[in-house]
Amino acid sequence: MAMTSLFTPLQLRGVTLKNRIVVSPMSQYRAKEGVADDWHLVHLGRFALGGAGLVFAEATAVEARGRRTHGDLGLWSDAQVEPLARVVRFLEAEGAVAGIQLGHAGRKASERRPWHGETPVDATDAEERGEAPWPAIAPSPLAYADGWPEPQAMTDDDVAQVIDAFEAAAGRAAAAGFRVLEIYAAHGFLIHQFLSPLANLRTDRWGGDGAGRRRFAVEVARAVRRAWPERLPLSFRLSATDWVEGGLEVDDTVAVARALAAEGVDLIDVSSGGIGGRERPQRMALAQGFQVPFAETVRREAAIATIAVGLLWDVEACDAIVRDGRADLVALAREVLDDSNWPLHAARHLGADTEHAHWPVEAGWWLMKRQRLLDRLGLR
Repeated sequence: MAMTSLFTPLQLRGVTLKNRIVVSPMSQYRAKEGVADDWHLVHLGRFALGGAGLVFAEATAVEARGRRTHGDLGLWSDAQVEPLARVVRFLEAEGAVAGIQLGHAGRKASERRPWHGETPVDATDAEERGEAPWPAIAPSPLAYADGWPEPQAMTDDDVAQVIDAFEAAAGRAAAAGFRVLEIYAAHGFLIHQFLSPLANLRTDRWGGDGAGRRRFAVEVARAVRRAWPERLPLSFRLSATDWVEGGLEVDDTVAVARALAAEGVDLIDVSSGGIGGRERPQRMALAQGFQVPFAETVRREAAIATIAVGLLWDVEACDAIVRDGRADLVALAREVLDDSNWPLHAARHLGADTEHAHWPVEAGWWLMKRQRLLDRLGLR
């Protein structure tokens, strides 16, 4: 059996991942009042059966007004813990480490689901689906995009309430049994709104220069670490660049990563973009692995472990990212939606599993038997 970089275990604090493959948080918009159900169990469970080392539950709101849509998961109530704990028990029993991403939508709150238009919720939604809009909050009263309502600028009390909500949700995540926690500070959500000069025009302690704009993220990390066990790793997902002139650049993100590391953050999940507007920024040139250089820079300059993510699908390319030290983990989303067994197929392709030993035994036994028969007959 070949030893590949992609299938080398990784230890983060007291947690060992069996391989370097991460399933990214993927919003399903199927929750009711923030509560997980059978859909989430099956959706996430298949990735554990498919061999991923770390499986993240989707962006989970820390308070009701922090939901993006009516269908978002939540951890603002103790009643939301046990349905997620059920999912965790299955993931862990099947060999995956269970992770969860906590977030707050800020000015992107009160949005329709993608298949309803990804536009602001209005009276039509209340009439057709019983889903009424709610007011959004943000660092500054700047709308997310044309046609979006202006959010309410957050007061100091609002800031304190949201930080407390992150801390409380982190405690609930630990109670549910999750072993990796990620804070969503990318893609135009609330923490990213504080970080970016395009969304944060404040002149008080929560804005102004880079240190002021970082303060909210740092305070969230500090609060979360109070509730999140010392033995368990903490990740932040950051947009390395806004892809817009005058916005965040990778050097800013390195500074954020350094500040977060000082507060006990162990891992940076490096994405990009999403700060606002309906169109993709012209500077964003899409290609396979287009965000990997950002993960490499943050890893090197901030001396912190990173996750590479974004248009990754080629097995050998993913293995090389880890082997060459460009990132410590690779995350896939739509690729594993298309093929939840991607990690198992990758192990076979790289020679890390030639006997279907990585598969659940209930499936691997049959597949090994079939392969031996096909080999004997000279088929396929």
